[in-house]
Amino acid sequence: MMRRLAPAALAVPTILAALVFVAPVLAQSMGSPDEPDTPLDPATRSAVIESLAVAVQNRYVFPDRGAALAKLLRQRAAHHAYDSITSSKAFADTLLAQMQAFTHDRHMRVHYRYTPFPRQNEDEGPPPPDELRRMTEQERLRNFGFERVQRLPGNVGYLDLRMFSGLPEAQATAVAAMNFLANADAIIVDVRRNGGGDPALLNTILTYFVAPGDRLHINDFYMREGERTEQWWSAPQVPGPRLNGKPLFVLTSNLTGSCAEEFAYDVQTHKLGTLYGETTAGGANPGGLFPLSDHLAAFIATGRAINPVTKTNWEGVGVKPDHDVPAGDALREAHVAAVQALIDSTTDADHKALLARALEVAKQTPSDPAEEFTRGPRRRSAN
Repeated sequence: MMRRLAPAALAVPTILAALVFVAPVLAQSMGSPDEPDTPLDPATRSAVIESLAVAVQNRYVFPDRGAALAKLLRQRAAHHAYDSITSSKAFADTLLAQMQAFTHDRHMRVHYRYTPFPRQNEDEGPPPPDELRRMTEQERLRNFGFERVQRLPGNVGYLDLRMFSGLPEAQATAVAAMNFLANADAIIVDVRRNGGGDPALLNTILTYFVAPGDRLHINDFYMREGERTEQWWSAPQVPGPRLNGKPLFVLTSNLTGSCAEEFAYDVQTHKLGTLYGETTAGGANPGGLFPLSDHLAAFIATGRAINPVTKTNWEGVGVKPDHDVPAGDALREAHVAAVQALIDSTTDADHKALLARALEVAKQTPSDPAEEFTRGPRRRSAN
């Protein structure tokens, strides 16, 4: 989840480091599900296994588990368990399934991409310019995850956020969205379709809900490299008015992953708002992407979240909402709750009457299709 670019296994650095589960923030680094496969020869297969073994042994946040997984991968290779696999896509699927079955860590993944992953020396730092331009353009086409910002009946602001982009260009879009919401009397942030991303954008958005002059200790991350803990605090200031004091509602689903889970967890544990929806995916360990070959790369969890309130995180269990409702009904239920809260807080008769009419409209909000929140077969890309 850290913004920095971590060192890579076998002197191949990550091209992105973030906290992702379904991983929309990695979409720019992954291929699409329908792109061509590539053949896998024995030499490449052996090299990938060894690269992966080195990566999990040297980088995985839990050293004992990483060493045991590396041993298991090498044993399986020695017993010719992978010899029949000649498809790069199939190899990625196999390794992903084995890594997750062994670690029970939702972040431990292997990805396939038809376009070769860039190769760098360990000290070269950020992604090559061409890769960075590709990443930026693909995220720009998705408006950096800001799918929809609107005003709902009752003067309730609504933000549909599909990822927490780690690119600097996303910050201006975040500021514009939060300033759009500034005149709303209550706020709904929808992360039901958000698979994660980068904590820098999370900090920006969350800071708007912290009172001016206050500094909120949002979260910590223990990183195996250097055995250090990095603290994350709300920013001292943000462009535009704050939204603190306004009722805040966060929508979740079983597709809500990683950094989006942290957003929900932070709101809940710091008592900034109320969660509606379903228990989230359960991935809390940040990490980085480590290329294994031209077409294969592994996401290795290199750290773990430590919430300053609970002293733990949501790994493996997910974030449980305050109001457990089907994900498809969460927007309606939160909108009704938001308008009702505004009705209860006003003494102005005319305003109360307007809000009563808005409440009836909110109650008629149709459910989102349930299939939108049903996790299907694993996708190789992160769209």
